[in-house]
Amino acid sequence: MQTASNILLVKPARFSYNEETALSNSFQQKLSLADEEIEKNVRKEFENFVDTLQSKGIEITLVEDTAYPHKPDAIFPNNWVSFHEDGIVIFYPMCAPNRRTERRLEVIDDLKNNFLIKEIIDFSFYENENRFLEGTGSICFDHDHKIGYACLSPRTDEDLFIKLCKRLNYEPIHFNAFDNKGNRIYHTNVMMCIGEKFAVICLEAVKDEDEKEIVKNSLLQTGHEIIEINMNQMFQFAGNCLTLKNSNDQNFLVLSQSAFDALDEQQKLSINQYVELLPLGIKTIESIAGGSARCMIAEIFLQKM
Repeated sequence: MQTASNILLVKPARFSYNEETALSNSFQQKLSLADEEIEKNVRKEFENFVDTLQSKGIEITLVEDTAYPHKPDAIFPNNWVSFHEDGIVIFYPMCAPNRRTERRLEVIDDLKNNFLIKEIIDFSFYENENRFLEGTGSICFDHDHKIGYACLSPRTDEDLFIKLCKRLNYEPIHFNAFDNKGNRIYHTNVMMCIGEKFAVICLEAVKDEDEKEIVKNSLLQTGHEIIEINMNQMFQFAGNCLTLKNSNDQNFLVLSQSAFDALDEQQKLSINQYVELLPLGIKTIESIAGGSARCMIAEIFLQKM
């Protein structure tokens, strides 16, 4: 099942610019706004995000962040946990020390009231070895064809990626991706989105031609139409999107308003063959945190009780 109808969102308590993650995230920006204005904007953007998704019939498990310890990126749960159809929950090792307290066992305990959880795979201990793999930020899963895609970076360890894919019986495909300044793309999910029948990807960021062909051929052989975005569109978060569906099997592509505005008409027409585009205004969140709509969502593929 590639497209989830249940998702987990975390309402932030103390959202802020994260100096620790900025070391490897070239998408982050410091805005000249007062803390009070940032807090007000983020609260409004998050509430509208939730309301819009719920209005489309997408089921949300909403978790409240705790104010202490301070977790500036708690709004992005997809980096510390993933929930799989066979009842597996995975905990991931996080690069920034101030993000590791985002992992909260009580969140999993609450989910057990509604979803079937059979096993927890905990990779978080690899933080002690300074090796990291940040969930569905690091890995774009093609669940239908059991393939994982990952661009390697300080936050995505090659050996851990292969180890996890082997544990899940997925084929691992890893590659290197860079922006025009030679910086590594910090997360795969800012440059790539995989739907059931299409994939949005910034192939321009994959400089090695052999690696580029491997990724392209894999997507084409699994029946995906490739919708290519350029570097500028990627930096407007046009790759950081996610397909979701409601109980009536209506399919949506959730993306930010910035991402939607960056797409050209032909790209929008191509995507609209498969899903309804659902743009959401989260400009403050994505600018300061360097992650957008997809990063805010942890899909729940677990079976309901």
